[in-house]
Amino acid sequence: MLIKTRGIVLNYMRYRETSIIARIYTEQLGLQSYVVNGVRKAKPPGRIALFQPLTLLDMVAYTSRSGGLTRLSEYRCAEPFRTLPYDVRKSSVALFLSEITGRVLQEEEKNEPLFAFLHDSILAFDRQEEGFENFALVFLLGLSQYLGFGPETGEQITSQVAFAAAATIGPGSTGPVALRFQEFEEHFDALLRDPSAATIPNGRVRRELLDVLIRYYQLHVEHLGDIRSLAVLSEVLAEL
Repeated sequence: MLIKTRGIVLNYMRYRETSIIARIYTEQLGLQSYVVNGVRKAKPPGRIALFQPLTLLDMVAYTSRSGGLTRLSEYRCAEPFRTLPYDVRKSSVALFLSEITGRVLQEEEKNEPLFAFLHDSILAFDRQEEGFENFALVFLLGLSQYLGFGPETGEQITSQVAFAAAATIGPGSTGPVALRFQEFEEHFDALLRDPSAATIPNGRVRRELLDVLIRYYQLHVEHLGDIRSLAVLSEVLAEL
């Protein structure tokens, strides 16, 4: 059976000599993995570019009642990016967000509100020419709402992370750890209240906020693990 759907590329791995297995979050079927044949051939060139992180696709896909790998019958770029592939800062953010999104999205079922959030956020990021320094933070805060653990205040984030850190370090360390994290409460509150008006002092603080937010995710998403692309993004954040 064939189904027509929009999709958001999360990542891919090489498969055999010229093919890939692409993990794509679809509008109609949730998270799916597809074998895409011949995409790594020299001719026609450029087809592998359609499976770079966060690329938006229109697809016709095979479905299977038993689940597992299926194939794409047709695919094309649904919304050509204007800046994302060509701006190293944006492409670094995209790589980071595709990695963490690929780890937290596991459901193979339709979720139109979540798909709309991802789709619209990616397009807005691509079209934003300036003032996108806080996009990764705003995106993760927004995504957490759809995952069921979205915070209402900055204190909810910092208190949970501080408590977990204190428990890891050991007795007698709660005070200093909690005080360190509480410095960021007002920044998270500003991002939650009005992202467009939130002001983060510099790249160092932005990186620290991202570290805290990732720890918050790790408390709520089992086996999230370390985010490999964070090191690359950290260098970019230092320049923003």
